[in-house]
Amino acid sequence: MKLFPIIPIPIILIISIALILLILSNGKNILQIIMVFLLFIINLRIMIPKDNIETQNTNLDILFVIDNTISMNAEDGKGNKKRLDEVKTNCKKIIEEFPSARISIITFNNKAKQLIPYTIDTDIVEDVIDIIEPISESYAKGSSLNTPITTIYEVLENSYNKRPDNKRIIFFLSDGEITDNSTLNSYENIKEYVDNGAVIGYGTEKGGKMRYADSDGNLRYIMDYSTHNYQEAISKIDEKNLKQIAKDLEINYIHQTDTSLINKKIKEIKKITKTKNNSNDKSDYDDIYYLFVIPLLCILVYDFRKRWR
Repeated sequence: MKLFPIIPIPIILIISIALILLILSNGKNILQIIMVFLLFIINLRIMIPKDNIETQNTNLDILFVIDNTISMNAEDGKGNKKRLDEVKTNCKKIIEEFPSARISIITFNNKAKQLIPYTIDTDIVEDVIDIIEPISESYAKGSSLNTPITTIYEVLENSYNKRPDNKRIIFFLSDGEITDNSTLNSYENIKEYVDNGAVIGYGTEKGGKMRYADSDGNLRYIMDYSTHNYQEAISKIDEKNLKQIAKDLEINYIHQTDTSLINKKIKEIKKITKTKNNSNDKSDYDDIYYLFVIPLLCILVYDFRKRWR
């Protein structure tokens, strides 16, 4: 049982005592005293736990930073899967391992954006992951790994300010490719807010072609117009960039095909995880104030009819 008072208890206690003294000064009226007592109980907002509900949360704030530039459409995954499809698979695996963690998602292409603030609702998180797609070929302006730096910093800093005792975990998922002629900037200023995590690389050295849907809905491969005979463009993983980001953040770099290292990282994070009951969330309790409203209304009706007569 929990109390979630509408008016602070000391204030309603003073009001109730004053009303009872006023009633007694005008002559003893048991019904009116009972009504004051019922109003006091209703204000306490007594709530009881819902049946079969056991809510827990952890000390983990997990941030997924997902590259959804056009190169993440490259089909060089296992069974010619798109890189982004493999990203989604890995994200869902991690979510399943930490069902009570607070999770947020940042995507980046031409711009970086936080798609969802930290939440423990894993259904919402997975729904958001499902709808992430690479930017349209017609809007792509070239890939840069510098795009999400400021957004990552702001999200992690805000997480720290709100819950400084939590552990901040980051999973940076990308192919590491830079195609806008920019130079990779340092991620070192972010590491103060990172307790663990991994940079996970996608793609192969051989590379893969990238398909997109044209205006008519037809699937076509992106062409490389820098060649004389206009060959189909090939995107390749750039592990050098990914390893540099991992070094700056002081976390591990893992290629997504090495599932043993991903599992090892999950076990490592679990060692710093603390689980506690979340006993202050109103959503896990049922209101029972109406049980006291019913007798209050009955007394009011009785008193009204008595005075009317």
